[in-house]
Amino acid sequence: MVERMIIAVDGPAASGKGTIAKALAKHYHLPHLDTGLLYRAVAATVMRLELDPASEADAVAACDFDELTLADPVLRDDEVGQVASIVSAHPLVRAALMQRQKRFAHQDGGAVLDGRDIGTVIAPDATAKLFVRATPTIRAQRRRAELKSHGSAVSYDQVLSDIRARDERDSSRSTAPLVPAADAVLLDTSFLSIDAAVAKAVALVEARR
Repeated sequence: MVERMIIAVDGPAASGKGTIAKALAKHYHLPHLDTGLLYRAVAATVMRLELDPASEADAVAACDFDELTLADPVLRDDEVGQVASIVSAHPLVRAALMQRQKRFAHQDGGAVLDGRDIGTVIAPDATAKLFVRATPTIRAQRRRAELKSHGSAVSYDQVLSDIRARDERDSSRSTAPLVPAADAVLLDTSFLSIDAAVAKAVALVEARR
């Protein structure tokens, strides 16, 4: 029987969880899913169809998106991210996308998933659970640098304001709020280089195997 290894990487926006999850997937030769892209795909569909992201019915209708949407670079736009934070607060949206994530996590051999509720909701039985965090100011710096590289001239103050607003929405929602799993290991990347953060993540996973 093939050993199944599930690695859950949770954390707020721009904490470094995506970079770490991709590196872990490469290190352990496992498939990787950025679950945030699913919510961004719903958000992009809501925007394209001119629906109301605050309406749960409209957001649920947008969950039936084409798989090709996941490869659309527009999903990385900051505006899409803001709308994704709104639609992801709807319980029925999370329920609609949950089974897709669970199937991915529990495939033969396992997988690496990153998001905001992987260790608490999607894969509470994960082999290793990391909760990646960084200070809001450093996350805003990273996010602004990423946006600038894509040609978006958003001010640092605006990015920081958006980060804090998103944290508040994600942490206070009634369904699957952004909180570390009780058995998650905290990894603060505030003052770590990418290589150092990845090395620490691998060491933390190895300690849990």
